[in-house]
Amino acid sequence: MARILVVDDSPMERRLAGALLKRAGHEPVPACDGREALEKVRLVPIDVVLVDLVMPGMDGLELLAEIRATHPRLPVIIFTSYGSEEVAAEALRKGASGYVPKRHAGKMLVPTIDSVVEVSRRHAQQERIKQRLDELTARFTLPNDRGELTAVVAFCQQLAADYGFCDDGEWTRIGVALTEALVNAMVHGNLEISSDCRLDDDGTYDRLIEERRQTEPYASRRVRVIVRLKRDEVRFTIRDEGPGFDPSAVPDPTAPENVGKPCGRGLLLIRSFMDEVWHADNGREITMVKRRAAAEETTVSSEPVRAEPACATS
Repeated sequence: MARILVVDDSPMERRLAGALLKRAGHEPVPACDGREALEKVRLVPIDVVLVDLVMPGMDGLELLAEIRATHPRLPVIIFTSYGSEEVAAEALRKGASGYVPKRHAGKMLVPTIDSVVEVSRRHAQQERIKQRLDELTARFTLPNDRGELTAVVAFCQQLAADYGFCDDGEWTRIGVALTEALVNAMVHGNLEISSDCRLDDDGTYDRLIEERRQTEPYASRRVRVIVRLKRDEVRFTIRDEGPGFDPSAVPDPTAPENVGKPCGRGLLLIRSFMDEVWHADNGREITMVKRRAAAEETTVSSEPVRAEPACATS
């Protein structure tokens, strides 16, 4: 269970989000505006803040800035309404840990909250490595097992934190980007499962994953990860053994008209949270770079990042 601060000036939207969260075992804490939200963050232990972008007085972007300044480890998820997609993209660049379009709240709110809570809490469980190195390269070969992907994300987060590439707030954002890329490589690359299946309520997505993990040619495919850490940057290269795809054919997930679509969320998060991203080998390999002193505006190659044919990543 997590305590979720739900910040929205609409009582109906607060009740809707609260009901979804309560049904999933979380504890929703309502706030009608930014000022009330800051007071509750000060008085009550909060795990995640879910905030509407458009509110009177202090809007969502202003509240995000205040929370980032005073509680950098507290993840903020943007609750977007139709027409606010461009502002949502700006919020991701300025420190939000994720976003959920309100029109897809029934399917996306709880999984997004659960993912961010898991990544955020991992930080508190990790003991910092005190030893400092000048350079480090780590290589992993992973089966199509989501549990092992989680362990690699934790390892990479810890390295990035120990070498000063992320503060407490960036810890969660790096973890989310790595998780998206690894799941993308495993599910959409090796297992060739479209993210369209995630929107079904009949369990097709999880059932296909389990079936193909046991079936050739999918079962023997592996995800390979290389982490290269130097003084000025940490570089994550993730490679799958699937059929590949044409990166140039993927719609730009950062375009305002695409921000609110369920497909392509993973692409937008990766490009928002990393300083540089590119593909190689017909889309089978993605490289993501995080620099110690990143420029204020994210620099991304013109080539779109990973998606499977027919639909972008989760």
